[in-house]
This record gives sequence, C-alpha cells and structure tokens, in this order.
Amino acid sequence: MNDLVMQPPSPIANANDREITIAELSAILWLSKWRLLAVGVIGAAIAFGVSLLLPVKYDAVIVIAPVSSQSSSSKLSDVASSFGGLGGLLGFASSGNEQKAEYIATLQSEALTESFIKDRNLLPVLYPKLWDSQANRWKTTDPNKLPTLWKANRLFAKSVRGITENAKTGLVTMTISWKDPAQAASWANGLVKLTNDYLRDKAIARSERNIQYLSSQAAKANEVELRTALFELMQNELKTEMVSRGNDEYALKVIDPAAIPEKQASPQPVLLSLSAALAAFALYALVIVVRR
Repeated sequence: MNDLVMQPPSPIANANDREITIAELSAILWLSKWRLLAVGVIGAAIAFGVSLLLPVKYDAVIVIAPVSSQSSSSKLSDVASSFGGLGGLLGFASSGNEQKAEYIATLQSEALTESFIKDRNLLPVLYPKLWDSQANRWKTTDPNKLPTLWKANRLFAKSVRGITENAKTGLVTMTISWKDPAQAASWANGLVKLTNDYLRDKAIARSERNIQYLSSQAAKANEVELRTALFELMQNELKTEMVSRGNDEYALKVIDPAAIPEKQASPQPVLLSLSAALAAFALYALVIVVRR
C-alpha cells in the first residue's frame, strides 16, 4: 500500500520545467555581452571580407509598356468574321491581353536572346575565363565545356536578365545585371529595340501576306457586299502596314530607358556585414541560453 503513495515532485524537476523569465534571460545575456559582441564583430568582418571577393554587378533598369492594337484588330476581326472564318485566316484572333503577353514572351524568348547574343558576339563576354583574347579562340576544345548559344541563353535568363510586371499599371521592368555598367545599359536598351524590330517586321510581313490574300479573293468575288468588305479589310491592312513601318516602338513603348548605373547593386558590403553580425549575435545568444 505504501508503494502506491505518490512521491512529491523533485525540486530539480521543478526548476528545469519552469519557464525562464525575460529578466533572467537578459541577465544571462548580459553576463556574456563581451563574447556576444566579439562574435558579432567576427561575423561582420568575415562577411565584409567575403563581399570584397564577390564579383561586382551593376543593375541597368528599363521600364516599358506593352502596346496593344486591340481596337484596330477587333474592328478588322468583326468585319472578317462575318465571312466564314476569314478572320482566322488573316490572323485577327488575338485580343489585346494576348498581344501584350506575346510581346513580353518574345522579349525573353530563347530565339530572340540567342539572336541577340550571336549578333553582338557575347559568348566571349559571358565566358571570359574560357576565352583567350590574345589568340582569339577558346582555351578548351572539350565539346562539353565549350560555350554555346544554348548555354549562354540559360546563363542570361538565370543571372543576367530579370523581368517583372506590375499587375496594376501594366508596366514591365527589365533589369540587366552585369559587371560592366555601360554594357548592362546597352544590353537592356538593345534587347527592347531588337524585340520591337522583330515584332514590327513580323507585323509588316503579316499585313503584306493578308493584302495579297485579300486581293486575290476580291478578284474572284462576284457579290458586291463581299467585294466591299474585302476592300475595306485591304484598306485597314494598308494602314496597319504603314503605321508599323513608321513606328520604332511598335510593341514595347519605352517609358524610362536604361541609363548607365553609377552605383553597384551587389555585393553591398555594409548591408552584408550588418546582416552577418546580427545573425552571428542571435545564433550565439541562442547557444548561450540553451547551454544555461
């Protein structure tokens, strides 16, 4: 019967189970203040040293607005749709939102990026450690290590180019991060110009193809109403072609062109040092509390 009598809780167990107060925590940390300060300083010094070894990059930023020709396309589509799928043949199906999405997708497409890298001969610039500038050739002949447009495109998308879109305003910001500020600005402006040129040429070719098709259909049409509609479509296509040829910012309107940045974007030694000091301080404080 005596074995069933419950023993009183151990004082040691009570001391271990109770929660530590803020005052006790502050006292514990205060006793180790100099060690905490030293750990923070060491962490900041290490981070500062590492930041000096990291490659310096500059951010060139360009702000653009996708241009939509929804009203013109919608008008042509309405006229063409009344004649048995003619709008689909002429390519009037895209809405304004679809056009904007197409323009942004083209800006960061693989085909356009590879064309940009090839036209500007950027492979030696993107892979300087593998390029022998004196011999004007690659340092390696290993096919697995040789830079290619495919590899450069992946590098460009991952480490060089960044694109963000503001859902409220519809404005698109493209950032080019590179070690040479002048090159970063040139690439940002050049990519937008190349996209506009490509999409404008594509629109002109489409208009020329549509005009040729409409002209052939008008020559075979016997109904006055159909011929009138076809000539109206041809007239609008001629206007579209004329506007496309005279508009340098056909698809992407530049709101704020990229300027040569004067301040490096990364690394930021002061911010990195402060972050490392706080992290080291907090981690060591946690170790002290757990040990106590």
